[in-house]
Amino acid sequence: MLERFTGPARRALIRSGTLALDAGRPALTPDLLLLALAEIRPFSLDGFTVTAEDVRRHVDLGDRRELLATLGIDLDAVHRRTRAGTSDPSRWRLTRSRLNPLRVMLYGPLGAVPLAMHARKAVEVAMWRPGAVTGERLLWGLLADYSNGAGRILRAGGVDLRALVEEAGIPVARTA
Repeated sequence: MLERFTGPARRALIRSGTLALDAGRPALTPDLLLLALAEIRPFSLDGFTVTAEDVRRHVDLGDRRELLATLGIDLDAVHRRTRAGTSDPSRWRLTRSRLNPLRVMLYGPLGAVPLAMHARKAVEVAMWRPGAVTGERLLWGLLADYSNGAGRILRAGGVDLRALVEEAGIPVARTA
């Protein structure tokens, strides 16, 4: 499934999986996907004004840095030494279970993480149209379902959602 993703979109999805694994989350959730999009910025949308720090305020990463620092361990130094090559996109894959088609997993050198329902839905919406999955389409997938919380995080970060949707070319259902 990752073959359809552009390089930047693939890096954003892999980053969200890394964030989920680092946080000890049982699944990759939409808030982590949004955080990865804010960090990687796989698009050039002027309306996407939120920063990674703005998103991070709304995401529980279970940061273990302070706990490890009391033991004299620098988590960033450990990551630098042990993660060489782990972000290489060719070492990651995204697969759907044949027995359970609603189970989508992201596998990589750091481990495996299932996509939570709303994150899976965002990826499926991004992949719905033929062609390459871009960062804009991942954002479109996140914004297609307001119940996943991505819209609320963006609005809290000061993003004008209407302008962002128009700039990204996201189709919006019009009511009469």
